[in-house]
Amino acid sequence: MSKKKKDPVVVDENIADEIETIEIETADISSDEDESLKEDESIEEEIIELDPIKILEKDLQKAKDELAEEKDNFIRLQAETDNFRKRLSREKEEFSQYANERLFKELIPIFDNLERALEDPSNDIKILNEGLEMILKQFSSFLKKENVELINAIGEKFDPTVHEVLTSEESSEHEENTIISQFVKGYTINNRVLRPSQVVISKKPSPESKEGSKHESEEDSDKEENPTD
Repeated sequence: MSKKKKDPVVVDENIADEIETIEIETADISSDEDESLKEDESIEEEIIELDPIKILEKDLQKAKDELAEEKDNFIRLQAETDNFRKRLSREKEEFSQYANERLFKELIPIFDNLERALEDPSNDIKILNEGLEMILKQFSSFLKKENVELINAIGEKFDPTVHEVLTSEESSEHEENTIISQFVKGYTINNRVLRPSQVVISKKPSPESKEGSKHESEEDSDKEENPTD
């Protein structure tokens, strides 16, 4: 007994086209749903971003981060400033010590010569004077080397920046405020006043002084004309 063979299923072309169309539409619907989902997520993110509380929290965190960074910079700058100040103070102290050391090295030989002059057993005034003159010359050379200069005084016009007035005297021989004598010499160092000159300045004679001088002059003239025995 022979078996019957099944005939192959014949698919109608119209049905196949409909199936293909349905698949395409299904794919389009799925794609549209994905895009719609993405749009919804984007809208949700925008809503979150536009939330005032979220914005404030974000700004607050940003401000905290910036403040922490500025604080670190300030602490680092403060440490650098403290180190610089300490180094500057140390260098200044070392410079001062070195300057004093050099100064005393220059002064010690002058002190030695002064001691020798005073300890001279000969007691010869001439030799002692010569020794003192040598010491004075040596000390003057030292002052010049250190840019220490004498302030001009006698005969100069009074200058309050370098002169100190102790008193004034009437004088008809000098212009007013002219220095006519000096009590203490003044000095400058590098054009800066180390010690002002202490001086006496001239002032105009008073009317009484002028009248007295006139009478004295007349009396002297009479004595010359009428000499007495």
